[in-house]
Formats: sequence, C-alpha cells, structure tokens
Amino acid sequence: MSDCLFCDIVARTLPATIVHDDGAVLAIRDINPQAPVHVLVLPHEHIESAATLTAAHDGLWAQMLHMAQAIARDEGIEQSGYRLLTSIGRDGGQTVPHLHLHLLGGRHMMWPPG
Repeated sequence: MSDCLFCDIVARTLPATIVHDDGAVLAIRDINPQAPVHVLVLPHEHIESAATLTAAHDGLWAQMLHMAQAIARDEGIEQSGYRLLTSIGRDGGQTVPHLHLHLLGGRHMMWPPG
C-alpha cells in the first residue's frame, strides 16, 4: 500500500531499527518507546488490523506471536513478563492502519492501560 508507513518500512523506503525479519513478519523498535523494551511485530502483507484477519491468516498470526515470544526471550523479559497488544480502529488507539503487535516489557505493567 503506497501511503502506509509500515508498508514503506517493510519495503525499506523508510528507515527503522530492525530487530528481526523472517520474510513474512518484521519486528522493529518503536520510535517512541513506552517501556525499556518496545518492539512492533508486523506482517509484510498489508492487513489493516486484527479485525480484518481471516482464517487464511491463521498461520501468519501464529508466526507473529511466535516471533514476539522469541524476541521476548532474546530481550531477557521472557521470565519477568511482558505485554502483547494490538489496537483496532481510532477509538481502540490504532494510529497506523497496518496490523501490528506491540511487545512491551522491562518494567511493571499497570492495568487498566488507559
């Protein structure tokens, strides 16, 4: 998608600090981190949000989750705990209309988040 920030990052036309890329899923450091570890895990394919996932995306969704688990392990937060979250739509707090998981850790998380 030509006007999507994350599609531009996937295409390498915008810079980002890449944590991992397996060809289908990309993980980057958030440019405005909300925790000591704040990584965004997103598919290469443009999918607007978790609300638009279909059964055909089951494998991709699992791949995103497994990448997040591996990064939590690599970042040393697997045992202490971390938060995975995705936002859907404006009222849900979604600011970039491209499916992504926030992996947050390295500090105590509060509830409710906001």
